[in-house]
Amino acid sequence: MKNKKENMQEVDQVEGRNSVIELLESGKDINKIFITRGEKHGSINKIISMAKQRKIIIVEKDKKQMDSMAKVQNYQGVIAQVPPFEYCEVEDILEYAKSKNEDPFLLILDGIEDPHNLGSIIRTAETAGVHGVIIPKRRAAAVNSTVNKVSAGAVEHMKIARVTNISDTIEKLKKDGLWICGTDVNTNKYYYEQDLTGPIGIVIGNEGSGMSKLVTKSCDFLVKIPMLGKVTSLNASVSTGIVLYEAVKQRKMKTKE
Repeated sequence: MKNKKENMQEVDQVEGRNSVIELLESGKDINKIFITRGEKHGSINKIISMAKQRKIIIVEKDKKQMDSMAKVQNYQGVIAQVPPFEYCEVEDILEYAKSKNEDPFLLILDGIEDPHNLGSIIRTAETAGVHGVIIPKRRAAAVNSTVNKVSAGAVEHMKIARVTNISDTIEKLKKDGLWICGTDVNTNKYYYEQDLTGPIGIVIGNEGSGMSKLVTKSCDFLVKIPMLGKVTSLNASVSTGIVLYEAVKQRKMKTKE
């Protein structure tokens, strides 16, 4: 028989109005939705209506109770309790690209530790049309309520695989025909000088130390972003956006040819 602590681990939270609306629209399982008593205005009414249509239990609690439940500061008066995030397999991402008749376009994260960064990165990846994101199981942020909130619900539309070993996964992707592009400030080639079309996986390293030596060695080629100011590094989510959208531009241009 499972104890109380184990049962608690089987429930996660999605917080914030936009994130809960995205969750409701996704059709994914929701255990309960909690709203702050007296908050029945604006988009809260939309949430209540959608929840009633899906026959999801709605519970009203006073603000103090809600504050103690919340995992993020600005939860906007609404918290949805859901089963833990359901990760996919790397193969599912490749199959998804194949189903769209598109070359695989993957984002591989080598040790992103800040859940705010992870949320921002997933949001950017989703808007850029990335087929899936790969993250490691150890020494990295997992998908939780903070990630969901920062991603503005993008995690509900993004395939995310969680793997034991990033280097081993990269080697398997290479055997499946993908080229792996790493980001490294110490390389000589700028990101806009590299061909980012075709089946590709773009690797973003840890916020402080970048990619591990093993992952760097596994990449087919490395690119960097020009640093023209006194600060010599960018936030990981900003770097992701710059490189991903260069790939988007190149891929769109190739499609038009």
